[in-house]
Amino acid sequence: MTPLLAVDHLTKHFPRRAGWRRIEPLRAVDDVSFHIEAGETFGLVGESGCGKSTTGRTILRLIEPTSGSVRFRGEEVTGFDAARLRRWRRDVQIVFQDPYSSLNPRMRAGAIVREPLEIHGIGTADSRDARVAQLFALVGLDPAHRQRFPHEFSGGQRQRIGIARALALEPSLVILDEAVSALDVSIQAQIVALLRELQQRLGLTYLFISHDLRLVADFCNRVAVMRAGRIMELAPAGALFAGPRHPYTRALLEAIPSLDPDQPPRPAGRVPLDVAAGPLAELAPGHWARV
Repeated sequence: MTPLLAVDHLTKHFPRRAGWRRIEPLRAVDDVSFHIEAGETFGLVGESGCGKSTTGRTILRLIEPTSGSVRFRGEEVTGFDAARLRRWRRDVQIVFQDPYSSLNPRMRAGAIVREPLEIHGIGTADSRDARVAQLFALVGLDPAHRQRFPHEFSGGQRQRIGIARALALEPSLVILDEAVSALDVSIQAQIVALLRELQQRLGLTYLFISHDLRLVADFCNRVAVMRAGRIMELAPAGALFAGPRHPYTRALLEAIPSLDPDQPPRPAGRVPLDVAAGPLAELAPGHWARV
């Protein structure tokens, strides 16, 4: 069965210079491969700067890849021309990390959610307004507040506006780029519960990019661990958290603070950048790690 999204050997290298000299490029995404099945929540985790967000934006071609393949329902995305890419983006949307900077402060909330419909020429003015009201209600916002500006909403409400905007075009895949990391823990739980409900009601597929391992363990079906632009380990969430196979994954899990105040602190440790730099190998069914 063809996966909804298949990423193969994706790379993104940024050129660098030191004065007049060109130096080794920054390998932000370095030979990354994974696939996502329809209806799945796939987690992409790792420390800040490991290439998670660049991977997501390269898949969307917000950043053009250096090389590699991105296939959506078997169709090669990297070969799309501008017109086909525009149509494809109705199927794949993104929710950004910062609910404060991702919304235009000069636009009213209703206009922000309605904008994708206008860009793609969907519906009449009346049907667009009705769709916006429906989307507000869908994400738990009062449709009567459509005329408010973003600064009149809380952080969690702003992220709900961002989710409503992403759902306006009825996508199949939503990339959640650290979509709850800027929110308080209690608000995070509300947004995650909303995302679960929307997934069940609308049949959505998620690429969930995060550095919060506790959240990923609870929310995702499968997880890929990234470091320095490469996937170190990929497995079903339960298997990965119960028995990590790569030293870097074990180090990440050991770094999670304990909720037990009587538990002694774990010894600090560092994992060398070049550890287990070999190819990914399947060590158990569906469980891949670099060895």
